[in-house]
Amino acid sequence: MGDKNRTGVSGSADPGRARLPQVGGFIPTIDVVRKGRVEPFLDSHPAKSGVPVQWSGIAIENYTTPALFIPRHEHLDHFLQVALSSAVKYEVSTRGQHLRFTSRPGTIFLLPRGTVDEVNWTGPTHRIAVAIHRSLLTNALDETSHETEIELTEHWNLIDRHISALLIEMTADLEDGSPAGTIYGESLSNTLAVYLVKRYAVRQVTPSIYKGGLTGFRLKRVLDYIAAGLDKNIGLSQLAAVAGMSPHYFSELFKQSTGHAPHSYVLLQRIERAKQQLRDPKRSIIDAGLDAGFQNPSHFARMFRKLVGTTPSKYRADNVSRAIC
Repeated sequence: MGDKNRTGVSGSADPGRARLPQVGGFIPTIDVVRKGRVEPFLDSHPAKSGVPVQWSGIAIENYTTPALFIPRHEHLDHFLQVALSSAVKYEVSTRGQHLRFTSRPGTIFLLPRGTVDEVNWTGPTHRIAVAIHRSLLTNALDETSHETEIELTEHWNLIDRHISALLIEMTADLEDGSPAGTIYGESLSNTLAVYLVKRYAVRQVTPSIYKGGLTGFRLKRVLDYIAAGLDKNIGLSQLAAVAGMSPHYFSELFKQSTGHAPHSYVLLQRIERAKQQLRDPKRSIIDAGLDAGFQNPSHFARMFRKLVGTTPSKYRADNVSRAIC
């Protein structure tokens, strides 16, 4: 597909509202081009978005809207949308075609970047919308890292339970406050990218299968990096870069080496760090959680109880009493 004109459907050289820089593939919001201006995909504010967590290469927004007409626009990034509400009729105008469909829970739009369309929804909808930076697709696999673009096939009435499940889980992580930090959302988005490349790329790619785990020096480098940065927001793309491979293969080989997915391992290490902190009666419970890398006290308490089986305060009390005895 190449690098499509990103100045908009009108062909104007003035993009109007400047889009925020995409540092490292970070997409702040889902933007489109209308009449030469960069604008939000929808006028209404999303109920949830990925802006606070800043997942690399993907923007996700959760909307509930009444019946509405979405004027003619061009997608700056690859676009996904899954409908969560009951049956609603909608009409699509694109590439000289006028298409009519009925959306049901699980109906998906899958649109390559550069797609130009307008959509008329005849009833209220609840949807998860996603913009995917092209680098998320090209960097997902070692086989595609040399590519500048992965062209996706266009779908206006697709049902794919794998895509739906991933988008719903990403939204659930946002609603929970992303207790594991950036790394879990990035793991999900990388899984999504690999799936799209394997299933919906115009030129499909068959990934290699690697076995045996990470080599000793790569694994040590990654584990040392995690241990030194537990109090920071560790991302999957950071760990893959430390290992010197794509996120997909890094995740596979890391799990073979440790028995845990990267996000699970980081979370367990944070719990172990918090336990050490809680055994020190001079450290407050809040500081123990923050020093271990948890975003706030409620996230810390919830994850600690889930993984340890007790609350941080009771864990401290039990260990202090043992030390006294």
